[in-house]
Amino acid sequence: MKNLHKQLSTSKLIEHALKKNEGVLTNHGALSVTTGQFTGRSPKDKYIVIDECTRSTVHWGSVNQPLEEEQFNSLYQKVKKHIQSKEMYSFKGFVGADPSYRMPIEVLSEYAWHSLFAKQLFIRPTEDELKHHQSEFTIFFTPSLKALPKEDGTNSETFIVINFKEKVVLIGGTEYAGEMKKSMFSIFNFLLPQRGVFPMHCGANSGKKGDVSLFFGLSGTGKTTLSSDPNRFLIGDDEHGWSDEGIFNLEGGCYAKVISLNRAKEPDIFRSIRYGSVLENVVVDDLGYPDYNDSSLTENTRAAYPLDFIERRINEGIGKHPKTIFFLTADAFGVLPPISKLDPEQAFYYFINGYTSKLAGTERGITKPQATFSTCFGAPFLPLSPIVYANMLRKKIQEHNIDVYLVNTGWGSGGYGKSERISLSYTRSMITAAIHGELKKSMYQKDEVFGLSFPTTCTNVPSEVLNPVHGWERSAYKKQALSLKKQFDEQYKKMTTHE
Repeated sequence: MKNLHKQLSTSKLIEHALKKNEGVLTNHGALSVTTGQFTGRSPKDKYIVIDECTRSTVHWGSVNQPLEEEQFNSLYQKVKKHIQSKEMYSFKGFVGADPSYRMPIEVLSEYAWHSLFAKQLFIRPTEDELKHHQSEFTIFFTPSLKALPKEDGTNSETFIVINFKEKVVLIGGTEYAGEMKKSMFSIFNFLLPQRGVFPMHCGANSGKKGDVSLFFGLSGTGKTTLSSDPNRFLIGDDEHGWSDEGIFNLEGGCYAKVISLNRAKEPDIFRSIRYGSVLENVVVDDLGYPDYNDSSLTENTRAAYPLDFIERRINEGIGKHPKTIFFLTADAFGVLPPISKLDPEQAFYYFINGYTSKLAGTERGITKPQATFSTCFGAPFLPLSPIVYANMLRKKIQEHNIDVYLVNTGWGSGGYGKSERISLSYTRSMITAAIHGELKKSMYQKDEVFGLSFPTTCTNVPSEVLNPVHGWERSAYKKQALSLKKQFDEQYKKMTTHE
């Protein structure tokens, strides 16, 4: 390598990034960067090498695309040749807060800011741990290399390739840093179930008495916002494992979506955007002020920061078995109750469906809200059959007698465009009531389409807000609800029918 920078400090990485014009500092000291053509993940360019480790275990299909070993070897040689002429940065750290399941990793990156991202998102080693660090998996991140041969003779713009036998991840042709963290998450989703540990795409927090809550949800449903509760202690915002001993964070930082970030509503996230954090694709003016309402670069604006930027946190990243689980969904059709209690079979159904909705304007061609499903709230990162993960969740719920709630953080009273989004303060009140056991004492009513039981009262929430039919003309509600329920049932059948 032309020059390998090993385990640089935060200030040195920022210094290098600024010197190389990789980004600018905001008025609060965060490093602001843009990721060029790709402002999100590239799922169609993600591959798993097919070999004796994966041939009969990976759930192959559109999510898990196979790459032959010969093709991988050719690409790997190109990557190794490419980095010989490049200035590279090395970060050594860990994935997995629980020492029993912790994996040492190394990230070799072409850009200084990508090394800073890795330093803030993964678990940072102590000086003593660094002396004895032996990487099990290595990520090569080379944005300027674009070379993945396809069968038709063309080359893809990007490649994200996981090789379980060689224990290597190759990422190229994209500057989007989220590919790193999600590649490691995919690896743990493959490895942890083999050890009897349930990997989860969820946020987690704990009360003063160690009562743990989990928050599953897709992008835009409020997973990071709601797990970062000012009255509770954050364990992690996105990726966890659940062993026989309890839960543990896989990461050492947070990767929060910051479009329309509001200081009053999300104070923990707002305070965490400071020197040492990374802002991705946020528009910043000439004076260094970020405009969190500007989506001209992308709706997927992000902030990456270490967990120790959050004042109320669990330093060890480990918690007890959860008492409460929340499935978050932003229902733009306005037919799901703001909160409803699920039995174990309903929990299985809604978990394996992983529903939320896309809004008009967020993607080209979308002119009205659309239902979208991501199995187990994390389909792009699940190398095994969805049934494996759903069965693990159902078993955990039954073993530990856990309360499970479906929470609609989207719209009511006619849906998107006809009503305001459900107030964050109402959602927080409902979640607080569920955690503290208040909702167990409430009277419940069952909706006529989904069969969901929703409470009729909740402190600090108007009773009419709790009823999904409120504000609708009844026949219009039923028509819209039946349409969505049909999509739910079709998705469930597709996910549970053996091919």
